[in-house]
Amino acid sequence: MANKMVNNNSEIVERLVKVNRCTSVTKGGRKFSFSVIVVVGDKKGKVGYGLGKATEVMDAKAKALDEARKSMFKIPLREGRTLHHDTIGKFCSGKVIMRAAPAGTGIIAGGPTRPLFEVLGIKDIVAKSVGSNNPHNVVKAVMMGLRGTSTPKMIADKRGKKIVEIASQREKT
Repeated sequence: MANKMVNNNSEIVERLVKVNRCTSVTKGGRKFSFSVIVVVGDKKGKVGYGLGKATEVMDAKAKALDEARKSMFKIPLREGRTLHHDTIGKFCSGKVIMRAAPAGTGIIAGGPTRPLFEVLGIKDIVAKSVGSNNPHNVVKAVMMGLRGTSTPKMIADKRGKKIVEIASQREKT
């Protein structure tokens, strides 16, 4: 069973999004602690994020990685390179607009969204962060938006139609 976990972890890519140093002033002096945001993914549509806090950066990163691996979920990708449709993710005052892009566009996104899309396996996307630029809110907003994505097959099943009808409507817009 340990080998299985090693094999699974070897295909998981991890990226550090933000390291923040916090200071607590006590009568003995300043005590420093660190908080770390990490995103993990398999570059095939699975992604997760985690937050870790500790007195050492490496301990905080280990906690964040553990939480990120536990929170991983699957996202359907179109042709294995982009989203199926445009989507907006919101969390608190953070808002991220994500648009599907044609092949060859690349990842046009800044800040904490870029590493998230890289570990997810998205190769072509245009994303704009509006409102809060706090990395916690931006990452959570992207996750909320990605959880709401669906494939034409999912929509067709939900509406009781054929995939051809849904896909033909998508081509018109």
